[in-house]
Amino acid sequence: MDLFDKCYQDGGYLGVLRASKDKYYSRPLLSPKPGTVMNFNGKDVIMWSINNYLGLANNEELKKVALEAVDEFSTSAPMGSRMLTGNTTEHEALEDKLAKFENKESAILFNYGYMGVLGTLSALVQRSDTIVLDKLSHACMIDGTFLAGGKYRFYKHNDMDDLEKQLKLANKDRRGGILVVTEGVFGMRGDLAKLPEICDLKEKYDARLFVDDAHGCGVMGPNGKGTSEHFGVMDRVDLYFSTFAKAFAAIGGFTASKEEVVRYIRYNARTQIFAKSLPMVYVRAVDATLKMIQDKPELRNRLWEVTRKLQSGLREAGFNLGDTQSPITPVYVPGELEIAMKIIAYLREQKGIFVSGVMYPVVPKGIILLRMIPTASHTDEQIETTISAFKDLRDEFKLQLDSVKI
Repeated sequence: MDLFDKCYQDGGYLGVLRASKDKYYSRPLLSPKPGTVMNFNGKDVIMWSINNYLGLANNEELKKVALEAVDEFSTSAPMGSRMLTGNTTEHEALEDKLAKFENKESAILFNYGYMGVLGTLSALVQRSDTIVLDKLSHACMIDGTFLAGGKYRFYKHNDMDDLEKQLKLANKDRRGGILVVTEGVFGMRGDLAKLPEICDLKEKYDARLFVDDAHGCGVMGPNGKGTSEHFGVMDRVDLYFSTFAKAFAAIGGFTASKEEVVRYIRYNARTQIFAKSLPMVYVRAVDATLKMIQDKPELRNRLWEVTRKLQSGLREAGFNLGDTQSPITPVYVPGELEIAMKIIAYLREQKGIFVSGVMYPVVPKGIILLRMIPTASHTDEQIETTISAFKDLRDEFKLQLDSVKI
């Protein structure tokens, strides 16, 4: 058996699509400029598949900040890791602002959200410790759990009885600490972690709580501070994490916590110690974006207005959106892989609507999830066009929407 033999077969993730050299359903070629209308396969489509929640990806003020930073620093500065030659007063100032925004004592920047989760979990969790994580947690949290090398337990998605059961088992013959890990807003289904109940349980069983709020920061809560603000538990979340790749429309991420905890992460997160510092262009852009999130609540208000119009229109057309409580709009329809591919192609080619689809194990077998992301930039006309397209989809494919059970 040669190491490369698997590469010529159809195993692995999306193996059938890989083997067929697909670039339509997986790795589709899109114009790089994000927006509510993008070019796909030579035609313009209404885009519902990018996480540009506040519509800031092409904001002129932010582009000016970024261009000025590139003009001053190019794309390389600072050179080196933060530990050696890549630390600056501007990096530290941004960390202070992010910490203050999340009502925490301190924060640490990471180059990518994925690296931030891996670095945080692997720095804090040791062999004697246990991670208890939601079964539907993002891949970065699962990988971070494995990288940490401690013990781990999964609990059923948002099932507080099962979480308590796993915490009891983790406390049996306990030798180290316990960390509960969850998303704030679950990225596929759009539902929220039950943070108040999770906080009660982690306190009852002397554990700590890590919340990856990638889809919540800048979106949820009266001031956009995230899912923990939405539930009023900011002071009870021990480790708050978010990426800049969603509402901030940039690259990077941060973890916020107590000063001593963040300092420990700073000196022990291998994804930070051995990585080049976050470039100044992103430090300046994220700093400006954070100010915009704080100073322009109308962006968030418009996002929620678009969300309500899209979701109510789809529900009135008979579509099941599950129990989403966020802008993430999962549209569940019945069918298997062949139907899913036809539906996606129909929407893209016949209706000019770009959506992405996922299936089992994210959702039960026999169900297709068409994941849609409203943004503050979508127009009412685009919403109406999209709802009309979904009505035509329903009728054209004779979808038995009542049969969908989530």
